[in-house]
Parts: sequence; C-alpha cells; structure tokens
Amino acid sequence: MSTDQPSQPQPVPTAQVVAAQAPHREPRRIILEQPMAFGRKLAMFGLLTALGISVMFNLGLFAAFGSYVNDDPSITEHLHSGSAMARDKIAVIRVRGAIMEGEGFAKRQIDRVAKDDAVKGIVLRVDSPGGTVAASHYLYHHLKQLAEEKQVPMVVSMGSLAASGGYYISMAVGDAEDAIFAEPTTWTGSIGVIIPNYDLSALMEQWNIEDRSFTSGPYKQLGTPTRAMDDDDKAVMQALVDESFEDFKDIVKSGRPKLAEDEATLAKATTGQIFTAKQALELGLVDKLGFIEDAVARVKDLAGLDTDNDDAVRVVEYRRPRGLLETALSGQAQALSAPQWQLESLLNLATPRAYYLFTTVPALAIGQAR
Repeated sequence: MSTDQPSQPQPVPTAQVVAAQAPHREPRRIILEQPMAFGRKLAMFGLLTALGISVMFNLGLFAAFGSYVNDDPSITEHLHSGSAMARDKIAVIRVRGAIMEGEGFAKRQIDRVAKDDAVKGIVLRVDSPGGTVAASHYLYHHLKQLAEEKQVPMVVSMGSLAASGGYYISMAVGDAEDAIFAEPTTWTGSIGVIIPNYDLSALMEQWNIEDRSFTSGPYKQLGTPTRAMDDDDKAVMQALVDESFEDFKDIVKSGRPKLAEDEATLAKATTGQIFTAKQALELGLVDKLGFIEDAVARVKDLAGLDTDNDDAVRVVEYRRPRGLLETALSGQAQALSAPQWQLESLLNLATPRAYYLFTTVPALAIGQAR
C-alpha cells in the first residue's frame, strides 16, 4: 500500500533570495565624455569671433548714425552727398531769401552745427538778395563765431544771387584763401545801404487827407511817407546810411584783405553796383568760379580730410520737417494768413529801416530767409 509522502522543500539559492528581498534598481549607465574634436573647436571659435565682429559692427553703426538722433523737432539732418557711413561731416548751412531776422532757420542751422562734434568743415550756401542791417550782421557774427569756436574751416558757395547782406554774411569766412566760390551765373556785390522812403504827401493833399499824428519830438516821425522831408530830415537819414555803409566796408576789408590794399578797386566794388560772377572775380570779391561740389572739395582740403575718397566724408544739409497734412494744407494755410501778411507788409513798408539789400521794394515783395 503506497502512501504519498509530503514533498520536501527544495533549497533556494542564496543569491535569488537576496535579489527578491532587495528593491528593484535600474542599471547604472556610465557616460564617458570624449575629448572635443579639433573641427568642433574650430567651429566654436569661428562662431565666437563672428559674434564679436557683429557686436563691434553694430557699435560702429550706432556711432556713425548717432548724430541722426534729432533733439530739435524744428530741424532735420539729411545726406547731401558722400557716404552715410562716414563719421566725419561737412555741414552745408543754407541762407535763402531775404534776411529779415536773425533768429530764423539759418540760426537754427548754426546752432545744430555748433553741437555736432563730427562736423569738420562748413560750406555756407548763400542765395539771398540781402536784408536788414541788423539781421545780416547777426548772422555774420554767429557764423564767424561758429567757425572760430569749432576751429573748422568755412567756405562760401554762392547761388544765383548773393547780394548786399548776402555778400555781407559771406565775409564770415575771414581771410582764408580760395574760400569764396561763385557759380558762373551768380550775381553778387550790391555793397551798400538803403533806407527805402516814399513821399505820399502830395497824393494825400490831393485826396484831402491830413496827417494828425502826435509826436514827442521833431524827428519822431522821421521817414514817414505822409509828409515831405526837409533838409534836416534828409541829413539825419543820410548820416544813418553813411555810418552803416562804413561798417559794411570794414567787414569787406576784413574778409578781402587784398581788396582792402587797393583803394581804387575797393571804391569801384562798393558803389552799390551788382556784378556778374566774372566781374566779381576780376574785382576780387570772389576767389573762384565753381559750384557747391567745388566748395565741398575745398573745405575738405582745408580740413585735412581725404579729398580723393568721397566715401570718407558725409556731407549733410538741414531742412525744416514737414508732415503730409502740412504739405496738403499749405496752400489753404497761406490763404488764411494773407490778411496778416498784408498788414505786416504795410507796417514794414511804413517803418524806416536800413537794409543791406538789392531791391527797391524790400518788405513788400521778398520772402524771408529760409
């Protein structure tokens, strides 16, 4: 009779017991870093070098165009010629139209140039029949002061007309050689003084109009068109003209030293006559016949800049900013201001005032310098 014997437990290996009791762990991975290959090192070096060059290039751009940051909304700088990338500048200051006041756009250009350390030379572009004695001297003074304080050369480029006060301000170049250029078709000169005066007393008498103005003295109404001038009145007015004329001649002598040494030629040049460019050259009123490009080349030479490389210098000029709406409405705005313009013109016409001006109707028909 067979009897089933209970099975004997089989011995379990010790290693399996330990493995069952021990927590489960991921096998450890060991990463061995290989030394960087030469090609990768070279690529990394090239990348860092390119980044450094890019940073330096952008800093250079910032320096080159930093002067374009406009801190005065009434004036903007524009590239006239040369390279926009160049740091050294030649500034073109333009005086156009009648010089009726000193604190105008011409003065704003002077102030802008005075603050710009990159400007190494100045071209004064004159296209003006002149203006009042006071305003002409004001611009002359500040132009001369600008060149002296910045210690940069200044050269004049005359446009179609640089007469009387326009010639006066040209003397700001001082006694520099070959510093005044006139275009072949330029008219210049008209060195003299005028106080426009009109006698309407006979017409008033014909129309039975009586002047009842009340004055504090006999000369308070001097130069009024409503009454005829006697000899004393004329003597007073002529003395004003003569003194201003002597001042004008002194300015011409300071700017044209060779002309100052020749009294006969100086007298011929200061009769108030207008001269062609060739006549002015013969008299010594201008130095060269040429255009604004010739003036730029000359001031570059005087400033010690590279005259053979146009890309080495940035020639800039200045303009009034003008928005689209202002442009579109400019005609309407002028029409709206017409009555005021007429009143100002009539007041200017009736006010005795000395002019360095080439015209017979100064305040009525000539636009202000711009």
